[in-house]
Amino acid sequence: MNVGPQSPTHNMTDTKTPARAAPLVAVKGMNDILPPESARWEWFEDKVRSLMARYGYANIRTPIVEPTALFVRGLGEVTDIVEKEMYSFEDSMNGDRLTLRPEATAGIVRAVIEHNALYNGPLRVWSNVALFRHERPQKGRYRQFHQIDAEALGHPGPDVDAELILMCRTLLRELGLVEGRDVRLEINSLGQPEERAQHRAALVAHFERHAEVLDEDARRRLHSNPLRILDSKNPAMQAVVEAAPKLMDFLGAASLAHLAGVRAALDGAGLPYRINPRLVRGMDYYNLTVFEWITDHLGAQGTVCGGGRYDGLIEQLGGKPAPAVGWGMGIERMLLLLEALGRQGTTAAPDVYAVVPAAEAMAAALPCCEALRAAGVSVLMHAAGKDGWGGLKSQFKKADASGARHALIFGADELARGEVAVKPLREAGATQHTRALAEVANWAASLRNA
Repeated sequence: MNVGPQSPTHNMTDTKTPARAAPLVAVKGMNDILPPESARWEWFEDKVRSLMARYGYANIRTPIVEPTALFVRGLGEVTDIVEKEMYSFEDSMNGDRLTLRPEATAGIVRAVIEHNALYNGPLRVWSNVALFRHERPQKGRYRQFHQIDAEALGHPGPDVDAELILMCRTLLRELGLVEGRDVRLEINSLGQPEERAQHRAALVAHFERHAEVLDEDARRRLHSNPLRILDSKNPAMQAVVEAAPKLMDFLGAASLAHLAGVRAALDGAGLPYRINPRLVRGMDYYNLTVFEWITDHLGAQGTVCGGGRYDGLIEQLGGKPAPAVGWGMGIERMLLLLEALGRQGTTAAPDVYAVVPAAEAMAAALPCCEALRAAGVSVLMHAAGKDGWGGLKSQFKKADASGARHALIFGADELARGEVAVKPLREAGATQHTRALAEVANWAASLRNA
């Protein structure tokens, strides 16, 4: 409908400025990552990419949204994740039940089954994923968080369990962490389903004899998932939990041999660890080896990496039976740990800051900066503001604040000679000099950070 100037709905005399709308903010527990913090993420991710390539793990990428049934079937209906933490919704187009992925392994297994990725033999993969859980946000625990995930599918032996644990140690060391001081390794065996069934029956009987001590959460889990009661942090229950039957006492010869194989490999590699008989995982699909890397520097959020073997999950999700083992490392939590220990990682400082005194210099400055970038030199070029280019003093302050090792000065006198001035910013005693603009390719390498 065309509303003309005489329309009663159009007020020609209303000249009031409309009220500014309140700014929108991010969902609580889902955080923005801005510079310079994003540079720490890139530094961490570069370490991971390099590590995975050296261990022969290929990158895999799966959708953020998966069928809800994938996690119900894979994780277990009575797990905390499925019962309380998943972001699930109905697809308005077709009524399908969908979920923002709360963990990475189930989606990777679904993709491997769907694409028959194990047809040609075992597979080693890794992923960098965003995960979503609806829980109370706190430091180190967010509603959207990020995780590095490594999975070895089709490998049955304890050697690959140990390889994954040692891979994690390598990454921790390359991040500047020391095992035994900054982080420590705990391992356990969950045995096989039939062994867990025997242990489960003994657990239920034990906790039933002490029902008066159990809190509401433990009573709810008593007959659905009693193993999770062992993970309780309730001080009033600790004596009963400590006295509960230990799964290790129910393990058969094969399960004990698998654990012995893992321990022998870790001992041979000189990696200290502790057997923690109370160590369990939050997902139902684990069997045999489980492990966690733990720190005492993050308070209650002490686990920075956890994983284990899940030999039954592929068949459980509809694939041909195949063994598998993997781990997940929380990126936010790992960066918090590095920050707490004063190991901040690197910042994304440019090699060069281009000082441009006036608009007339742009005809020479832009081609020079492009040639330097083509040669692998990172260049941050000064840009004009609403009040013009600003004085040299202001530009040099910005050059220094950028962290650049050199300033390139496109002054009128230098440009008249076909040159640019190079001013070292980080080398004590180094003097300013000039370089020929026509020979950028010959001197570009001298500007790159070591």
